[in-house]
Amino acid sequence: MIWKPRVTVAAVAEHNGRFLMVEEQVGGEMRFNQPAGHLEDDEGLVDAVIRECLEETAWHFRPQALVGLYRWRSAHTGDTFLRATFCGECTHEDRARSLDADITAVHWLSANEIRARGERLRSPLVLQSLEDYLRGKRFPLELLVELDREVSG
Repeated sequence: MIWKPRVTVAAVAEHNGRFLMVEEQVGGEMRFNQPAGHLEDDEGLVDAVIRECLEETAWHFRPQALVGLYRWRSAHTGDTFLRATFCGECTHEDRARSLDADITAVHWLSANEIRARGERLRSPLVLQSLEDYLRGKRFPLELLVELDREVSG
């Protein structure tokens, strides 16, 4: 069997001291997460976080920096995740847009409201990303290098 980590992206968007969060159905339970999702084939990380934020929240997200790269292994599933968390701003909301099917609500929550959700957070990546953002961790987007596929033949 070939081991492959699951590559995901997430958006930390702050407005007036509140953070954009989604409430989603995961395995029959309600969980809270930053707008996040999987990298798709032939998609860049920045493009992925812009797409995921729009699909899950209807907010247009403009990434400004990378907060961090995180590796986490779920004890429950055994899956390993490699998550790129970006911070930036939400420019506007598309209120006519439908959200992904598993998203039940979109919230703007304070850091303390997020911390208080503890076990209801989707994974430890949620709080770690938030705390790193609040500590001022920022890396330039130029750190990410997207190489085009080589054309064979």
